[in-house]
Amino acid sequence: MEKETGACILNTVLCDDKQLLESEAFYQLVSVGAMGGNEIVSMAAVKILINGVEKEISSVGVGLIDALFKAIKNATQSQSRLLYFGVKSLTSGTEAKADVLVELEEHGKKVIACGLDPDLVTASAKAYINGLNKLWHFNGI
Repeated sequence: MEKETGACILNTVLCDDKQLLESEAFYQLVSVGAMGGNEIVSMAAVKILINGVEKEISSVGVGLIDALFKAIKNATQSQSRLLYFGVKSLTSGTEAKADVLVELEEHGKKVIACGLDPDLVTASAKAYINGLNKLWHFNGI
């Protein structure tokens, strides 16, 4: 798969191909928050429903996305590896929706997932959670 096609439509097709219904989702994102800057440690907090049980966890990282993904990984106890992370803008301007594409691998199974949101951190969380749900669904994790 060529990852840098620049075609958001391709991302949407890839992501919608096997999107799980929310009712089938083992992991559901409830809320996300993040704080970072050039002179402070980046941190993120997530609240996730895991098979209907709410779990909230925070983490620090090298940048907001790193902190976010660490928090999600800790909350879900996932052993997945992030193979690819990409961001595109669906429209122009400061209010554009972020289209985040991730590729995850766990137990030899690779999945592609995406997340859309005007907020980059939220779009990233949605993409990661969607990917974990696909891994859970396909691997029975």
